[in-house]
Amino acid sequence: MDEIVDFVVKLVGDMGYIGIFVMMFLESSFFPFPSEVAMVPAGYLASRGEMSLVAAWLAGAGGSLAGALFNYAIGHKLGRPFLQRYGKYLLLKEESLEKVEEFFAKYGHPSTFWGRLVPGVRQYISLPAGIGRMHIPSFALYTFLGAGIWCAVLLGLGYFLGENEEQIKEYLHIILAIVMVLVVAVFFYYRSKAQRSTKAADNIERE
Repeated sequence: MDEIVDFVVKLVGDMGYIGIFVMMFLESSFFPFPSEVAMVPAGYLASRGEMSLVAAWLAGAGGSLAGALFNYAIGHKLGRPFLQRYGKYLLLKEESLEKVEEFFAKYGHPSTFWGRLVPGVRQYISLPAGIGRMHIPSFALYTFLGAGIWCAVLLGLGYFLGENEEQIKEYLHIILAIVMVLVVAVFFYYRSKAQRSTKAADNIERE
């Protein structure tokens, strides 16, 4: 696992700010990518003088905003019926959609700010905002502020733990282990689903 952690830190360093932007775009959209993998190593590299803390923050917050606008566009253009029917292909369960819709309904437009700080809500809060056709400038402002705080926290964690490389590696071990478990779980979920669909089709043909 140490080799994987070293690889991730090196990858962030090699990809630079564009890599941070892309990874945070993915994290902010429907793709299940943990923001910690991008921002914590960036903070660590900044503590060593290999990255600019401000530039890394701008890349992270900018990528988060871009991913959120992507989700907003999906909700705005395609609407709830599309997400109910095809959301599973975007790794979005109907229960998750209902959860973020309730959060949006409860807290209103500022939920696009607070939602950026809540795990399980952060990635999807843009969808009900798009469905509800929230004013884009307000959406962008709330989203950028919330994402900016989240990125600053992760960068700070990497920066201030940067003096203790073992702590950084221990933290990333946990994150990467979770990512690996999620990847395996998603693989077996879709494999099982495909097998059930095949069996159902075979049964229909036999009948």
